[in-house]
Amino acid sequence: MSQPNVFLVVVDNTTEMRVALRFASLRAKRVGGRVGLLRVIRKADFQHWAAVGNLMREEAREEAEQLLQEHAATVTELTGGEMPILYIKEGTTKSALVQLIDEDSQIRILVLAAATNARGPGPLISFLMKKIIGKLRIPVTIVPGGLSNEQIDTLT
Repeated sequence: MSQPNVFLVVVDNTTEMRVALRFASLRAKRVGGRVGLLRVIRKADFQHWAAVGNLMREEAREEAEQLLQEHAATVTELTGGEMPILYIKEGTTKSALVQLIDEDSQIRILVLAAATNARGPGPLISFLMKKIIGKLRIPVTIVPGGLSNEQIDTLT
C-alpha cells in the first residue's frame, strides 16, 4: 500500500496560516491525503545557565504542542476525522522546513498562504522563491492569504 500524500503547513501566528490550513485540509480530504503541521521553536541559547535553557526549551515545546493540538482539531474536523501528522522542530523556520522536507518522503506538497500586507508575501515565501524553490523535491502551493472560507471551499 502506498503512503498518502502529505500536505505540509507551517504553523505560525499569522492569519494567513489559517487559509493555508483550510486549503491543505480540504485538498487532502479530496485526494485521500493527510495534513502535516510543522511548528518550529527557537533553540534556547543559555549555555551559561543550562537549567534556564532547559526550562525555556520545555516551555517552548509545551506551547508548540498546545498550538499544534488546537490546529489539529480543525484539520480533523475539515478532513472528516483524519488526524494530521504533527512535527515540532528546533532552529530557524527556514532551515527546519527544508530539512524536514528532505527527511520525510511522505511530504509531497508544501502549502503556504501569502501575506496580504504591502510588505510582500511573507519572509518564508520570499526565502523559498529567491533561494530554495528550484532545489526542493516537492511542489509548493501558495494560496492568497485573503481568501474567504467560501472561496477556499470552491477552489478545493
